[in-house]
Amino acid sequence: MGRQKLIPDDIREKVKAIVDQFNEEHSFSPQNSSMSQLFNIFRGASAAQRKPTYPIGTYIPRFRGKFLYLDRIGYGQDQIQICRLTWDGDIDNWGFAIYKHSRNKYDANEWFFPGFQKVNGTVEGAMRAGNEAYPL
Repeated sequence: MGRQKLIPDDIREKVKAIVDQFNEEHSFSPQNSSMSQLFNIFRGASAAQRKPTYPIGTYIPRFRGKFLYLDRIGYGQDQIQICRLTWDGDIDNWGFAIYKHSRNKYDANEWFFPGFQKVNGTVEGAMRAGNEAYPL
């Protein structure tokens, strides 16, 4: 017997749709970015051409147990940890933890960061807070 998912499949699909919609509105093409062009120069064009490219600012959802991790694509196509949401049984009432790069961990007790006021229990609110906490 397989392990039961703590976040139901229908909720996962809704989350993916929310993230996709947010990405359409808030990410931008890496080819048009002068910062991306600089990264390509420094690391070599051949390395940049080998990696698949995503629009900069694209959130990538990951599910593990009761957690939804929201990473974001930055300059140089690096996937950066932004925040972790905890499933509490309601799609509009997730627990929130910001990723603290200084300590390499998620912290649910940290509420003193730019964008904290955007955290409202929703997936979109978490991404809005993440964009302010870690601007591109």
